[in-house]
Amino acid sequence: MNVHMTSTIRKASVSKRPLGNSSLAQLSGGVLAAVVLPFIVFAGTDFEAAEIVQKHVLYASLTAVLVGHYFFRRLVFFPGVRSSSFVAPTFTVTYAIALTIFFFFRIDYSRLTFATSFLLCESWYFACHLMGARARPRRLAVIPVGKARKVNRIPNIDWFWLRDSEAALPQCDGIVADLRADLSDDWERFIAESAIGGVPVYHVKQIEESVTGRVDIEHLSENSFGSLVPGLGYIKIKQLIDFVGALVIGLLLLPALLLIALAVKLDSRGPALFKQKRVGYRGVPIMVYKFRTMRDEPVVQGERDSAITQDGDARITRLGRYLRHSRIDELPQMINILRGEMTWIGPRPEACALSEWYESEIPFYRYRHIVHPGITGWAQVNQGHVASVEDVLDKLQFDFYYIKYFSPWLDMLIVLRTIRTMLTGFGSK
Repeated sequence: MNVHMTSTIRKASVSKRPLGNSSLAQLSGGVLAAVVLPFIVFAGTDFEAAEIVQKHVLYASLTAVLVGHYFFRRLVFFPGVRSSSFVAPTFTVTYAIALTIFFFFRIDYSRLTFATSFLLCESWYFACHLMGARARPRRLAVIPVGKARKVNRIPNIDWFWLRDSEAALPQCDGIVADLRADLSDDWERFIAESAIGGVPVYHVKQIEESVTGRVDIEHLSENSFGSLVPGLGYIKIKQLIDFVGALVIGLLLLPALLLIALAVKLDSRGPALFKQKRVGYRGVPIMVYKFRTMRDEPVVQGERDSAITQDGDARITRLGRYLRHSRIDELPQMINILRGEMTWIGPRPEACALSEWYESEIPFYRYRHIVHPGITGWAQVNQGHVASVEDVLDKLQFDFYYIKYFSPWLDMLIVLRTIRTMLTGFGSK
């Protein structure tokens, strides 16, 4: 490698991460603001066993901050996530768990100190979001070879195009390259020296996935373990959690579900439940249940047009439109969860007629059946309802992203986004 290139790499510097986006800075500030500060301020509170009680709060708030930070950072890892949306729910849950432990084990604690800790924790992480939001966009240098030449279509990034392997590398957050392309020897040396110099180098496919939340389906994509099969251990744990959740929630909501069923019967002629054969786990057909939201009309088996819901579909009833908007019509699928046919979170099961059509048009479509279908999923909270083959292709990219990054963190994010979807009606037809 020539002297000019070596000196260029040595002069290159990686952009410093803003305080609001630095994990270590966030955690350190959170511990100081929510744990140390309240303990110091209220340490002299004059009541019986004050020192022991304050220590209880100290340990509880420290644990709540540490666990909350761990979950929070994993949630905001995924694309399209606004960190401000998950500050309140994440730390509310961890502090609520600590409060529950205090209550059930009858542990004395200072309500004032604990409440102050919670408010300061929330305030600190919201402040971090504001500091991070004001920072400049992420800047990436691009080696214009192979598929990396197309990355400029990805928004919200400041792209810098390198002219050649001897070009000066500007201050940036990393280098993007198509590592599977036929790179010249000079570009290979440039990449190696950049990595040695501390500049992150990303494969273009990683950047596309991290920004768009979709997986390119020109080829099947392996997960982080190099396998096409998702983690079997988590699948078993997920099934157990799903079963218990469906059983408990089903019993709690049973009176409300019966009232909704009665309302469906009174709103229009026909049964309260709509049944449809759809493709399930590993391509096995299953009977899926929903509250009926359309007029009761004969359905031609294998007719794909009748299986597609169009914008402003005239078949939708008055009550059905509200049930679809809030996604309440999907709740009877808890029956499918209890049967082991579905899960709360996963790719939505398609009608058999539509699935056959998509399989004939889209390569690798059947791969989405490698996990159990779900009541809600990554595609639903990002894209909503689709009908055309072109839209289905985009939806399939979201489904493949879910399969590739199959994890409890992604499931937790989908749960939170589903709650927002139920409140806003995003993507309903």
